[in-house]
Order: sequence, then structure tokens, then C-alpha cells
Amino acid sequence: MFSHLDTSWLLFAFAIIAAFGFFFGTALDAILREGGFGPTGNTLLFIIGFVVAVVVANKHGISLSDLKLAVAWGLGGAFAFISVLALIKAGLARL
Repeated sequence: MFSHLDTSWLLFAFAIIAAFGFFFGTALDAILREGGFGPTGNTLLFIIGFVVAVVVANKHGISLSDLKLAVAWGLGGAFAFISVLALIKAGLARL
């Protein structure tokens, strides 16, 4: 997926994902409080989930040439990743 982008576009894409990650990470920290991972942890998990979801979709042959579809896959993957980790954290806290 990222092999066709030159360095400036790749950095620009990462900066946009990081900005979205910081915004959503801070909002999730306010919502989840101690159930979350802090603003920085949420941001890092959001970025990891976004990139992994886009790469997995691309590896399975889903064409992400439409930016809206790529963003939808990325956001869905990011929120799913954070949700699963928050559920695991809550489950471990109950033990």
C-alpha cells in the first residue's frame, strides 16, 4: 500500500493519522478514564490500529484507492483495536 507513495506524501499521511490519533486518543481518555491507556497510549494504539487495518485490508485484496474507504477501514480498525485492548484490560482488572 505505502510502496507507491513518495517520502513527502508518506510523511503527510502519517502526520494526518497522528493528528486524528491525538484527537481521538484524548477524547477516549476523557471517556474511558482509568479504563483507557492515557492520552498518549490511546494515540499510539489508535495509530497502530489504523495502519494495521489498512495494511490488512490491502493484503486481502480490498482496493483502497478511494480515500473515504481507506479512512473508514482505518478508523474501524483503530477503534476495534482499542476496544479489544480495553476489554482485555478490564477483564484482567477483575481477576
